[in-house]
Amino acid sequence: MSLRINDIAPDFTADTTQGPISFHEWIGSGWAVLFSHPKNFTPVCTTELGAMAGLAGEFSKRGAKVIGISVDPVESHAKWKNDIKTATGFDVEYPLIGDKDLKVAKLYDMLPAGAGESSEGRTPADNATVRSVFIIGPDKKIKLILTYPMTTGRNFNEILRAIDSIQLTAKHQVATPANWNQGEDVIITAAVSNEDAITRFGSFDTVLPYLRKTKQPTA
Repeated sequence: MSLRINDIAPDFTADTTQGPISFHEWIGSGWAVLFSHPKNFTPVCTTELGAMAGLAGEFSKRGAKVIGISVDPVESHAKWKNDIKTATGFDVEYPLIGDKDLKVAKLYDMLPAGAGESSEGRTPADNATVRSVFIIGPDKKIKLILTYPMTTGRNFNEILRAIDSIQLTAKHQVATPANWNQGEDVIITAAVSNEDAITRFGSFDTVLPYLRKTKQPTA
């Protein structure tokens, strides 16, 4: 099963460090960030889980729930959380999915169907592709997919920036340019005429016939 942007995020039930969940029900009416890890007690992932914990309030401000997943059992996650606190200073208070049967990893196309049915005996290299981030909207559709190599720690400020862009562009007929950050100018989409752009945004700059910039909408 190959997943793409705008596909419905596959639903599943799973055990987590906060008890069993049904994923779509857990998401509710807000946004969600699902980020995966190839194995517990690995150095880069330890720093990532701590970094995400440190930014939990920023995700909450955006109405985005955070949930992690590793192919190891939930009992192992509980022990790993102590190491994360030691290494980063942050308590992991968001749920961590235990995926010891590799069900979710396969469902989200992070491992092939032939990867087996148990995480036992598998090395981080065996699970190297379980290093993805999925941003999921209130409509349960996938809005963004990022996959990183094991040796490159994820930039969670970039994930926040992407959520800001996705939420803004879902509300207004605008797009965000390269390296955009909250509060900077945005691009008016081709679906908006010049006349409508004046009504909507007040004014705009025409850089090219197909590239029009305006102030970020705030309403």
